[in-house]
Amino acid sequence: MEVDPLELIQPRRRITGITAVLLPYCSAGEVDWPAFESLLKRTVAAGLTPAVNMDTGYVNLLDDATRGAVLARTAAVLGGERFVAGAFVADCPGDAFDLAAYATQIDGIQATGGVPVIFQSFGLAHQPDEAILRGYQALAERCDEMIAFELGTMFAPFGRVYSLEVYRELMAIRRCTGAKHSSLRRDLEWQRLALRNRVRPDFRVYTGNDLAIDMVVYGSDYLLGLSCFAPDAFALRDAMWEAGDSGWNEVNDLLQHLGFLAFRDPVPAYKHSAAMFLKERGWIGDPATHPRSPKRGSADRELLAQIATRLELTLANQANHAGSNQ
Repeated sequence: MEVDPLELIQPRRRITGITAVLLPYCSAGEVDWPAFESLLKRTVAAGLTPAVNMDTGYVNLLDDATRGAVLARTAAVLGGERFVAGAFVADCPGDAFDLAAYATQIDGIQATGGVPVIFQSFGLAHQPDEAILRGYQALAERCDEMIAFELGTMFAPFGRVYSLEVYRELMAIRRCTGAKHSSLRRDLEWQRLALRNRVRPDFRVYTGNDLAIDMVVYGSDYLLGLSCFAPDAFALRDAMWEAGDSGWNEVNDLLQHLGFLAFRDPVPAYKHSAAMFLKERGWIGDPATHPRSPKRGSADRELLAQIATRLELTLANQANHAGSNQ
């Protein structure tokens, strides 16, 4: 499918941002719940929607009790504010699609007021196309609203990027209001945007491309792990795009610089980058991660500290500029 990306650009568009919130840990290996609740509040205060029990929240490494605690605390902190949450089912290559396991996850999310984000599994995503679509249709029957998710294998071995034919049929499921696309490829996302514009304009393509966060200018919204590093800066960037402010480029470039550093191989170690960056910003007290999550080297701390300093200066300059124009 040939697409001219220049034809997709949408100046002054209002961007919908969803942030996959980091689940902070203490050095002793326990969840830092007060820090998690603080990050939730900062995300909502910035005007972004929190996403919990996602990859950034170590969903594949958590037990059921911890996932449940994340949902309960999120609902209590947000007090009715919108949030989304990963519906994750662990399985193995060759396993059958487990509708009952997904239903348990979906029911738990909806009981706390969240919108399910349907994580792929071997059983769901590695079937023939017709069976994949039957699976999503069955899941939609359990949901008031759901968000689909296609994931490249650089993020998880159970991931799969669907064909455009499957993607078109996903858009035909009315309770599926959007899909997160995490192939890290612009061309595949441009194809989805062009298809969306023709077939179902109200369907949201949520970019998961932390290496190309400017996909929002082409009509993508976002559900990113990178935005958990600085939801305030992402919200500023989004508002500047809507306002037609040329300063958008400076903020976006700095955030993309951060993304290139944080999301290099091995990609899952970006969560350690996030913890170190949030520690530098004074937003969490400990840069620890889940004990089984990959780590970055100590040299990253200085690089992340430099970017954090530049970011704070950029935010201050933009605030002063906005104040002088009032």
